[in-house]
Amino acid sequence: MSGVFFKENFWSTDLTSTQGYDTLLQHMNDGRKNCKEFEDFLKERAAIEEKYGKDLVNLCKKKPCGQSEINTLKRALDVFKQQVDNIGQCHIQLAQTLREEAKKMEEFRERQKGERKKIEAAMDNIHKHRQLQYKKTVDSKKMYEQRCREKDEAEMNVSRCNKNTMNQKQQDKFYAKLAHSKVTAEDADKTYQQSICHLDKVREEWQKEHITACMFFEKQEWDRINYYRNAVWTHVNQLSQQCVTTDVMCEEVRKALEGCNIEKDIEHFTDIYKTGDKPPAPIPYENFYNNPRNATPVIRRGPLQTPSTVPDDPAYASVGNFNIYQ
Repeated sequence: MSGVFFKENFWSTDLTSTQGYDTLLQHMNDGRKNCKEFEDFLKERAAIEEKYGKDLVNLCKKKPCGQSEINTLKRALDVFKQQVDNIGQCHIQLAQTLREEAKKMEEFRERQKGERKKIEAAMDNIHKHRQLQYKKTVDSKKMYEQRCREKDEAEMNVSRCNKNTMNQKQQDKFYAKLAHSKVTAEDADKTYQQSICHLDKVREEWQKEHITACMFFEKQEWDRINYYRNAVWTHVNQLSQQCVTTDVMCEEVRKALEGCNIEKDIEHFTDIYKTGDKPPAPIPYENFYNNPRNATPVIRRGPLQTPSTVPDDPAYASVGNFNIYQ
C-alpha cells in the first residue's frame, strides 16, 4: 500500500484535540459492527437453510409420490425421492457450515476487539496526561503573566515615587515590594518554563502513541477488510457448491428418468395383472316366444256335460257336482 496512511492524515493543530483519534476509533467500531451484521446474516441464513432442509426431508418421509407405480417408473420415482432427501440433507449440512463461518467471524471480531483494548487504554491514559499537563501549563502561564504585571507595577511605583515628598518608610515599602515581585516573577517564569518543557515531552510521547495507534488501526482495518471480503467470497462459494451438488443430484434423477421405459412398464403391468386373453362372446337375441321355457302349457278338457234341471228346485241347474243359479 502506498500514498495514504492513517498516521499522516489524522492530526489536528489543536494540541488538546482528539478529533483524528476519535474519527479512527469510530471507524474501527463501525467496522466491528459491520462484522457483527455479517455474522448475524450468516446465522439467519443458516436457520433458513436448516428449516428448508428439514422440510424437504420431512416431505420425502410423509408425502407419497407415485407409491403405486411399478417397474422402471417406480425406480425413477424412488431415485427422485431419495435425491430430494439428499438435497435436504445437503441444506442441513450447509446450515451447519454457515454457523461455523459465523463463529469464525465472531472469533475474529472479538480478537480484534481484545487487541484494540490495549491501544485504547494507552491512548486514554496519554490523553488524560496531556490534558492535565496542558492545564498545568496554562495555569503556570497565567501565574507567570500575573507576576510579571505585578513586577512591572512595582517598578512603575518605584519610578514614580518622589523622594522629597515620601518618607523613608514608604520608600522602603515600594522597594521591598519591587524586590519581592522580581523574585516571584522569576519563580513563576521558571515554573512556566518547566511546564512548557514537561508539556513538550508529553506531546512527543503522545505523538509517538498516536502514530502507534494509527499504524495499529490501519493494520487492523487492512486485516478486517481482507477477512470480511474473504468471508463473503467463501460464503458465495459455499452457495455455488450447494447449487452444483443439487444439480448433481438432479442429474441422478434425470438419468433414472431416462431409464424409464414406457413399453416395458406397460408390458410389466400386463404380465403381472393380466386377467385373460379372450373377450366375452356376443350376447344373442332370444325371442321370448320361441323359447320353450316361456311357452304357456295347453290344458286338455273333456266334453261339456249337458245341464239337467233339478226337479225339486226349478231355480237351480246342475253341471256335474256344482249347482248354478239359473
